[in-house]
Amino acid sequence: MRVLRAGDAALLVETGDLATSHRLNAALRDDPLPGVVDVVPGEHTVLVITDPSADLGGIAARLPRLPLPDDAEAGAEPVEIPVVYDGADLDEVAELTGLSREEVVRRHCAGAYTVAYLGFSPGFGYLTGLDPALHVARRASPRTAVPAGSVAIAGPYAAVYPSGSPGGWRLLGRSPLRLWDVARDPPCLLRPGTRVRFVPEERR
Repeated sequence: MRVLRAGDAALLVETGDLATSHRLNAALRDDPLPGVVDVVPGEHTVLVITDPSADLGGIAARLPRLPLPDDAEAGAEPVEIPVVYDGADLDEVAELTGLSREEVVRRHCAGAYTVAYLGFSPGFGYLTGLDPALHVARRASPRTAVPAGSVAIAGPYAAVYPSGSPGGWRLLGRSPLRLWDVARDPPCLLRPGTRVRFVPEERR
């Protein structure tokens, strides 16, 4: 684990792997160090944002010695996301992978997913655990509008669009579940380390 300065009020911790990023994030989330005001985990890094008056050197010295939980989401049940598999790119994904539509859906549902990190838009979780047979490239031409709740894949990741936005991921289906709701506390349903399962639902 390497700790680097990131400006006057932040430290970038290079963790080396996703699991350690999640464990460090959980440790700082559950028992924040004095002076730490926010934590932003990435795939192999954790950005630790501090109060401008905080002792960056002292915090940097403590970070590598923090006791980390064995499991960032110990005991938590997976978030189940219901999906109607009628996405605009489902047939294309089947063609690209050489699988039937039914096999694409089966493999997508069979995955045990984990939120690697959040990005792109509020509540957008990059989910690891996608079956390698479903690793397909993003669309060559992104859509100008993707509806909220769209369930999609791109490269090694799966995701659900939490709000309407442009996007180039391949759309497999749609979910009625609200991943981002400003009236909810916290507004984001997912967080780094959260386990996720996709559950097929009949068309309504």
